[in-house]
Amino acid sequence: MLKHNSYFEGKVQSVGFERNGRKLTAGVIDVGEFHFNTDAAERMTVTSGELLIRLAGKSEWRSYPAGTAFEVAAKSGFDVKAEGPSAYLCEFL
Repeated sequence: MLKHNSYFEGKVQSVGFERNGRKLTAGVIDVGEFHFNTDAAERMTVTSGELLIRLAGKSEWRSYPAGTAFEVAAKSGFDVKAEGPSAYLCEFL
């Protein structure tokens, strides 16, 4: 079953689904800066474009171009900046 989510006035869109018993979302992020909180641990893979990420408790931003991934702890959060439209795959760990 697919579940569509829209955040930040439509600037972030995702479709949630399950594959092999694992929950995932695939989505797109438009230009802007956004904050996300996490309930479960996540692995985010940038599939198109580039995202700048600042994990909770950190002061520095890190660049993640297409083909790279980062992990976010459960009950945490992260800031994301997109300077151009980008896409991602999120795996809930």
